[in-house]
This record gives sequence, structure tokens and C-alpha cells, in this order.
Amino acid sequence: MKTPFREILEDTPIIAAVKDLEGLEQCLMSDIRVIFILFGDICTIGSIVKKIKDAGKLALVHMELVGGMSGKEVAVDFIRQNTEADGIITTKSGLIKYARQSGFYTVHRYFVMDSMALSNIEKQAGSSLADVIEILPGIMPEVIRQVNSISRVPVIAGGLIKSRQNVMTALDSGAVAVSATSPRVWFL
Repeated sequence: MKTPFREILEDTPIIAAVKDLEGLEQCLMSDIRVIFILFGDICTIGSIVKKIKDAGKLALVHMELVGGMSGKEVAVDFIRQNTEADGIITTKSGLIKYARQSGFYTVHRYFVMDSMALSNIEKQAGSSLADVIEILPGIMPEVIRQVNSISRVPVIAGGLIKSRQNVMTALDSGAVAVSATSPRVWFL
């Protein structure tokens, strides 16, 4: 039986969100346990995931940021059949359900830019099957608290996390983890 994703994040609350090979190489030298893959394409994603798995870390593929992927279930099947990925990140509710049924960890990513976006989270919170919700930008403590109050799904704060203070503020506001593209944060 696999470890619940929330438990993994509670043990290691900083997530490396990598956007290129240089960043990947850097985060592989850190104590980071979870890596969000925000780059690549269908020809390279297998080798990117393999590097992460060979380093003993968890790999989650952002479905909308890997070139050649679609927002359809067949893309989840492709990741399952052609990589050793542990999970996916997506903004699409339909993919969350299918990926969970496929045995993946799931991260439902939301861009919280206005009250309408927050309202969408509230509407979907009760029916979300995601392991965690990631909200961007992640430097909004009041929004983190509000999302926690309307959803039973744990929250990851991502986007614009650049310092120890940003990490501590997000965690103190109720996020279970933060995702960051900044190598400075990966080595805190």
C-alpha cells in the first residue's frame, strides 16, 4: 500500500518544481523528496522521470506543461505506460479522477487571480478527488486560510515562493507544503 501523499508532504514540505534540465540536476542533489516536472515533451518525459526515480525521489508530471500532452485520459495512460511517474499535476478536474483510478498521486492546480477563481475552488472542493490542491501564487496567506476553510483537500502553495519567510508564511497559513522553482528554496 502506498503512503498517502499528505504524509509524504508533511515529512518533506518543500517541493522542487523544475522547469529545465539544469534545475533538475540541481534539485537532485538536494534533500527534496518530491519533484514537480514542469518541462519536457512526450519524447523526453520518460528519461526525465527516470533521472528522478534513479535518485530515489517522487516524480509528478504537469500534464499541461509537457509538450505533446493533451487534456484527455489517453495522456494519463501514456504517462502510466511509458514512464515511472508517481503522479500528475493538472488544472483539469476530469484528469484528476482518471489519474487517481490509475493509481497516481494527484495535484489539482488552481490559479487564484480573483474572487471568481476562489469561488470555483469552493464549488469543486466537495467533489475533488485530488490528493492535494495547489494554489498559485502561493504567497497569499489569507487565500491559503480561506481555501483550507472551504476544502477538505490539503493545500500546497506554489508560485513566487523565493525565501524562507515565504515558506514559513505559507506553512503557518495552513499549506501542507510549498512548491518552488527557486534552487535557493530547495536547499533551505
